[in-house]
Amino acid sequence: MQGYSRRAFEVVAWLEGLSYLVLLAVAMPLKYFAGVPLATRVAGLIHGLAFVAYAVVVIDALATRQWSRRTAALGLLAGLLPAGTFVFVGHVRRRLAAAAGASL
Repeated sequence: MQGYSRRAFEVVAWLEGLSYLVLLAVAMPLKYFAGVPLATRVAGLIHGLAFVAYAVVVIDALATRQWSRRTAALGLLAGLLPAGTFVFVGHVRRRLAAAAGASL
């Protein structure tokens, strides 16, 4: 079974993390301090779609890339934390580099 590529996972993870930060750092202040509620509607929609896409690629990695349940759970948890997906992508990169170094 062929799943999403590592690159696709990283792109979706970065988009999810960026959309979350934009929602928190730009849209929420615009809503509550400048009275622009449309900002959270737009950013919230984008972030919601990005989060669903991120959850899909994490669950796909569990099924097709033989990620452990722990790793997948950490990945999903990272999606709930601001900037968590950035840290998780770094974790995945380090694990893959260590696995590639061990197989040489």
